[in-house]
This record gives sequence, structure tokens and C-alpha cells, in this order.
Amino acid sequence: MTQLADDRSVIQQVLDHIDGGTTDLAAGSWREPVEHYRSPERLELELERVLRRTPTPFCPSAALAEPGAYIAREAAGVPLLVVRARDGVVRAFRNACRHRGVQLAEGSGCATAFVCPYHGWVYGQDGALRHIPDAAGFPDVDPATRGLVPVRAEERHGLVFVTQDGPAEASPELDVLAGVLTPDLRLHSATITDVAANWKIFMDGFLEGYHLRATHKQTFYPLQFDNLNVVEHFGRNTRIVFPYRRIEKQRALPPADRSPAGSLTYVYHLFPNAVVATFPVSVSLIINEPVGVDRTRVHNYILTTLDVDDPEATAALKRGVDLQVDGLSEDLAMAHSIQRGLASGANEHFEFGRYEGALTHFHRGLAQVIDG
Repeated sequence: MTQLADDRSVIQQVLDHIDGGTTDLAAGSWREPVEHYRSPERLELELERVLRRTPTPFCPSAALAEPGAYIAREAAGVPLLVVRARDGVVRAFRNACRHRGVQLAEGSGCATAFVCPYHGWVYGQDGALRHIPDAAGFPDVDPATRGLVPVRAEERHGLVFVTQDGPAEASPELDVLAGVLTPDLRLHSATITDVAANWKIFMDGFLEGYHLRATHKQTFYPLQFDNLNVVEHFGRNTRIVFPYRRIEKQRALPPADRSPAGSLTYVYHLFPNAVVATFPVSVSLIINEPVGVDRTRVHNYILTTLDVDDPEATAALKRGVDLQVDGLSEDLAMAHSIQRGLASGANEHFEFGRYEGALTHFHRGLAQVIDG
């Protein structure tokens, strides 16, 4: 199994960077063609060869906490229905009735069965066709062969992964996520934001701390360091460490007693289009779904272990979530500006320097998958 540095080693690396005025550096730079952010043909290749064939996070397990809980949304341009069946297993289907193709559900909720709103065909949580009204009118339909069309769903380490085309399983390298999304985490909120930018532009913003002082001067920068990160890769995935200034207090502790809690944020980039980010009072799963060459739908699931009936805990959670939302709003403004800037024709390539090694790793991985 791929190993990442343990928490104490990470803390020491951060303290060493603070003392040296340094940060992790990539071995080299990368030039990404701007056309890859503008081309509909390139987007179609990303959808077909990457997003639909790679096990990608669809939602946190906590969003499907009880039997019958479901989420219906588009992933890589395809309508999917994901449900936790009464046997506790999470299953995924193409969200289309086998009669005339109407979508069976929208949004999220809990259902004992799924009834087509057009003609009333009924499907079980296992996708089986259970009932056809006036079935005598369909003598050639065998219910045993007309259940919902399944896609691969796999639940690992608090996440539900979906693979639309092909049998691919989530990589063993993802076992490094063990203990990140713990079973005691509960869903606090789930939001959807439409972004007028290519999905990779918004994705890029999560993968470096070089922009912290310039972009987040009123939010993250007063609390965190500018351009100070520890970066590790596991397969095509990456973990980036964003330390808080209060990590300095760890110096007074014996190394064995040092803890990342409240001292740093881990951002796990799960190739290709998701991040898991740990914060002092919450954990977020953020999924960037392309809906057009210049449009992205961002799904943000916020999880917490705090007791929401405790006023102090509620206040702490609100402060933390508000900070995340404000920071994401600043990243959103930059993404919109970059998207508008594409039309200027000023750049043929984007230049990813040695401070931006996680972006290089991401785009190199995309190129390897697309180009074979």
C-alpha cells in the first residue's frame, strides 16, 4: 500500500520549512495548453476516457446514512441514481425508466421504491422492475430483464465511488484515506454551486498555496502561511498540507505528542475531480462536475462530529463553515476571471512552476490517461 508521511513527520517538515523560508518544490515545471481549457473536443475526451472510466467520488457515505436514502444527479454528464438499499449496500443506476426514459428521481431523499412519474412503472431499491401498471399491454416485456441499468458503485473509507463505463475498482492507493472520513462524521450540509468556468480551472485552485496571500488576504492568509506546503503523491492522487500559523505551538511539545488537529489542513486531491479537505471542526468533500466546456457544477458536502444541539459547538461550526465559504467565493472569483481571460488570446500555455507541483501531477495524469 502507498504510504504517506505520518502526522508527526509532516509537522516537522512544516516547522523546517518555516525555519528555512522554504516549501516543497516539484522537480520541474509544466506548460499546459490553454486550448485544453477551451476545446469541446478535449472536454469530450476527458468525459469519455477519464471521468466515466475512473472510479470517482459521488458522495460521502454519510449522505446515504439510512436504507432508502438516495442521491440523483448528473456525473460526467450522465444522470445517475445512487441509493442505499435495505440490505445496507450502496447501488448505482442510470437514472432512466426502462419504458420511455424518464428520470425516476431528482435531488436527494429517502424512498422505499422509485416510481416513474410518467406512467407509474415501479423499481425497487435494488433496481429490479417490480410493477408495470396494466401489464397486459406489454406482453413482450420480461420484468426480470428490464430493471434499471446498473453502474459500478463501491464504498470505501467513507466515500461512495462510481465507475460508469467498465469494471474498474477504486485503486488500493486510496487506502491512505483510512481514518480521514471516520464513521462518526455526520452530514452537516450539501450545497451546489454553478461556476462559469472550465472544471479544471476551479480544480487547479485547490492544488497550490502560492496564491494564498494575494487571493485570500482577508480569509485564509491571516491564519495560514503563504506558499508553504508539503506535497505528496499517491498514484495519480495528491495530498497537500496547508499549515496554520498556530502550528508554531507544536514546537514546545515532544514530537510524540504533536498533533495536526487545529494546526493544519490536509487537502486530498482524488483524481480526477474531487478533493477531501480536513478543517478543525469539519471535513469537506468537494466534487467538480463538468457540465460544459465553460461551466462546472460544484457539489460541496460538509461533514462534522460536533453536536449541533450544543450552542458552543454550533457557533464554532458556523465560524468554520463561513470561513470555508468565503474562501471558496474568492477562488470562484479567480476562476471566473481566468475563464474570461481565456478569450484574450494572450496565452498559448499556462505556466505551472515548481511551487505548483500538484497541478503538474494532475495535468500529467490527465494527459497519460487521455493519450494512452
